[in-house]
Amino acid sequence: MATHLRHASFAAEFEPAESLGRRRTPRAPVSLDARVGRGGLDRTLCRVTDLSINGARLQTYSELRAGATIWLTLPSIGPCSARVVWAHDFEAGVEFQTPLTPQEFDILTAQ
Repeated sequence: MATHLRHASFAAEFEPAESLGRRRTPRAPVSLDARVGRGGLDRTLCRVTDLSINGARLQTYSELRAGATIWLTLPSIGPCSARVVWAHDFEAGVEFQTPLTPQEFDILTAQ
């Protein structure tokens, strides 16, 4: 019994995926006024400078501590619980305890 093999060649265009580096989801540059609270009534203003479904970069008027849990009150969305992943001077990166929905992300990035 003879086996015949056929070789086929093909060409395909390849476009590499955009690298996100260490990020799980893309970030969008924004400029949103928000409030930071650490429980109780110690709310202070901050600015969200970039945003993803999983977290945000903040400019703050008071230093935050890495590892702290905060309440970030976002415009049109309301309070979100977040963990401070990194903090340096008056900037911090936070990870939301519950990711934003795609609809919430769209609302915030459209502002």
